[in-house]
Amino acid sequence: MLRRDFLKTSMVTMGAISLASSELLAGEKSRKFKVVLDFDIKYDEKNYEAKLWNPLPFNAEYQKVKFFKFDGNYDNYNINRDNTYDAKTLFTSWKKSDKKKLLHIEMEIETRYREVSMKLIKKASKENLPLPENVKLYLEPTEHIPTDGKIKEVADKITKNMTDRFEKVQAIYDWVTETTFRDPKVLGCGIGDAGKMVESGYFGGKCTDISSLFVAILRAAGIPSREVFGIRLGKSEFSKALGKSDAKGFANISTWQHCRAEYFIPGAGWIPSDPADITKLELVERLDYNDPKVKKLRAKYINSWEMNWVGFNYARDFELSPKPTQFPLNMLGYPYGEIDDEVLNYYNPKTFSFNFTSQEEL
Repeated sequence: MLRRDFLKTSMVTMGAISLASSELLAGEKSRKFKVVLDFDIKYDEKNYEAKLWNPLPFNAEYQKVKFFKFDGNYDNYNINRDNTYDAKTLFTSWKKSDKKKLLHIEMEIETRYREVSMKLIKKASKENLPLPENVKLYLEPTEHIPTDGKIKEVADKITKNMTDRFEKVQAIYDWVTETTFRDPKVLGCGIGDAGKMVESGYFGGKCTDISSLFVAILRAAGIPSREVFGIRLGKSEFSKALGKSDAKGFANISTWQHCRAEYFIPGAGWIPSDPADITKLELVERLDYNDPKVKKLRAKYINSWEMNWVGFNYARDFELSPKPTQFPLNMLGYPYGEIDDEVLNYYNPKTFSFNFTSQEEL
């Protein structure tokens, strides 16, 4: 379970693990980022213990962790995926003491633009193949992703008389992107409580809220789907609203956590989507839903991701390992930490405290 498939070769050293992979991404030109995560877990009292669970990126054909190293003055650590969603996590802990609690992580990440052919999607959808067993977890409801009640009513109304899977996806995607809006007052990425969103009739939120609503309605319509939690790494080729860096490719990404979505159609596989970034583009660039630039992104983001971002996991309403004070945990897109069993505010890097940076190779 420990970094089993993390990379092909590994080297263990005092206080650190260094992992390297020689596998290269195929296909179109890739992007390379050096990501540095620094933690200095502080507390008002001098003598305290601390625990930290930090999400780690998964490997896929569109994103690879080429190098991974961490060190610090922790007393114990492990890398595990001991949870329902196979979410890879670095756990570190510090015994009760007055010393600083420090952790330093370095990663080199290679990504490439991800897109599933619309021709393939439509062809597979018309074939109406049975769902494989290993995706049925992503039809199940969770605490924040209900599939009954008003969510089911909305799904039934949007997809009335539809039998084609992708036709349903398109209708739900169009409804979500037109109905929701980005609310800048929402903390962090939002809670992602799709049930409350529909019950209240208030469709303002941020990426987790909007992606969760999309996922809940899709599941209620019989389409396996899931949120994908991750973090933006650098400049977007489409809009500064969706990621930026300085002239040398550097960015402070401490608050750049971002939730996307995927849906599954047998014969086409998991298909990337990002309805939340439609609303972000509208807000930041002050564009109308029917503006040509918004229409262009809507057409792109029903079956693609721009990979100035890296994904961590698909986990919702689950238990971390070892078991923390807060369970089930809503999501693991941010680091989760505790001091003397008191949960730290992961929405506030300065008080947590952590600092994340990214440097793109130009």
